[in-house]
Amino acid sequence: MTGPVAGSDATFITRLDPDRDPQARPAGVRLAVKDAIDVVGVSTTAGSRVVAEQARPASADAACLAGARAAGARIVGKTNLHELCFGASGVNPWFGTPTNPLDPTLVPGGSSSGSAVAVATGQADLAYGTDTAGSIRNPAACCGVVGLKPTWGHLSLDGIWPLAPSMDTVGPLARSVAGVAHGLSLLDPAFDHRGRRAPADAVGRIRLPDTDPAIDDAIDRALAAAELTVMEIDLPGWAAANDAGITLLLGEALLSNAALWPHHHRGVGEDVAARFTAAEAIGPAVLGDARAHRLAWRAELAERFADVEVLALPTMLRFPPRLDERPMPPNPAAIAVSLSGHPATAQPIPTDRALPASLQLIAPDHHEALLLATAARIEAAVAPA
Repeated sequence: MTGPVAGSDATFITRLDPDRDPQARPAGVRLAVKDAIDVVGVSTTAGSRVVAEQARPASADAACLAGARAAGARIVGKTNLHELCFGASGVNPWFGTPTNPLDPTLVPGGSSSGSAVAVATGQADLAYGTDTAGSIRNPAACCGVVGLKPTWGHLSLDGIWPLAPSMDTVGPLARSVAGVAHGLSLLDPAFDHRGRRAPADAVGRIRLPDTDPAIDDAIDRALAAAELTVMEIDLPGWAAANDAGITLLLGEALLSNAALWPHHHRGVGEDVAARFTAAEAIGPAVLGDARAHRLAWRAELAERFADVEVLALPTMLRFPPRLDERPMPPNPAAIAVSLSGHPATAQPIPTDRALPASLQLIAPDHHEALLLATAARIEAAVAPA
């Protein structure tokens, strides 16, 4: 094991030597683990200087690592992230910022930035991240890899740094849909990544305001190439769900970090401090209303899932911003899905520009197999000849 890694290669906060791990197998998958997830014997920093200064080596693995351990996975390190899992850009002032492999001038996406970069650059076969408001899907989109946010509440979060427990999830990132399916099988022993599931017959196409036309065009071409039946779907409650999700994110993040924020105002990054300050204005009644809004939003989505099996929309409305631009706000294409709790994928698709776009697919609860089968069909259809 080595110490904190910073500087130009800031993908990992802590590197591990899998050859010295008695639980690893020589042929085991190389796994990178977000440094918000406990690995026995290693301190969890959550990407925060304050947390790192107080951290002690974890006494046990997070529960989500049990399947990977049983399979003999080779844990190569703890990956960098946006501080406290609380940001969409992946920029970290304390441990450095992982370099976007598609363009080093662009943000890598957060909060699971290092996990996306690790798989994109071949430093890991598979990575685990967490997703509260897009934290797996954002970096997958920015770095051109595949990510999955599983159904909320299905996988244990024991041993994982909390942000907003009403939306927190853990999930895999990989370079392909098959890689993500394998990752899910390690997280969820009941999921058979080798099993066959037909893709969706009908896909509902959602169009969100302010989407870059090049991204919308790329999605339409990808769905057509996969020869899927596409229906235009209107979701008038999307904006209200996004607003409720932001309220829930901010309010619960403040509660989750109650032991840190009041005592370390100057110990966190400026963007994270600004979010905590905004959260202080959210009272219990407003937070309760945001939680309650989930029921109405899920009911609206249930009506659409009666007509189509999967929903399709951008993972991000715009291409990744530059590192020197202002901090990214919560992703309006992602957070409404986090509020509903439904599973969602992010996968790269080609565009007429230098960068790929990212397609997001959403399915009903516990339909990850359908989601991944549909994503695999699209991936095959858009693959270079």
